[in-house]
Amino acid sequence: MTQIFNYRSIAVVYTMAMLFLSCGDNYKRVGDEAVKKVFPRGVVEDFVLTYTEAPVKLGSEDTGTSKVLAILSGPIRENYDQLSFPYQTFPEGLLVEIFNEKNERTTIEADYGILYSATSIVDLRGNVLIKGDDGKKLETSQLYYDRGNEWAFTQEKFKFTNPDDGTVMDGEGMDIQKDLKYLNAHKTYGLMLIKEEKEQEND
Repeated sequence: MTQIFNYRSIAVVYTMAMLFLSCGDNYKRVGDEAVKKVFPRGVVEDFVLTYTEAPVKLGSEDTGTSKVLAILSGPIRENYDQLSFPYQTFPEGLLVEIFNEKNERTTIEADYGILYSATSIVDLRGNVLIKGDDGKKLETSQLYYDRGNEWAFTQEKFKFTNPDDGTVMDGEGMDIQKDLKYLNAHKTYGLMLIKEEKEQEND
């Protein structure tokens, strides 16, 4: 009886081992098949995209002037608009120039960017720098810019330089108007006066 029991135990262990091995193998193959490489529909080098708006609605044969709202440029643009959630990537950085009603320019620079075509949201990453026409400057590591609402926001640490009152603000998390006229900081670490710092250096 003991010998028969041992044979049955060995058979059960062997069967279970085969079951686990076959399951692992199937899972691996399914996982490999599920990973699909996505390639861009098109790649453009040294691109310049200009966004304009006509003051009045024009017909097919009408003529008129248009106002430049923004200019987006960079070394590489990859187009993934063939996907169900279309987007464009800028793997080597980009520059966004935004113009207000007075034609004052605000620039946004970043090392990497993603433009989500359906939502008009631009995801900017790595050494993000916003410079206003009045000399105000915002520096952060990651920023979302909403082109539709002309608003920018981040949850990352930032530094905001305001030459009007001679201050530098450090904080974490904020939302701001495109021209840096209004900033709402979620958390601040301190405010430093640039004028006092310059006076100390001169002393």
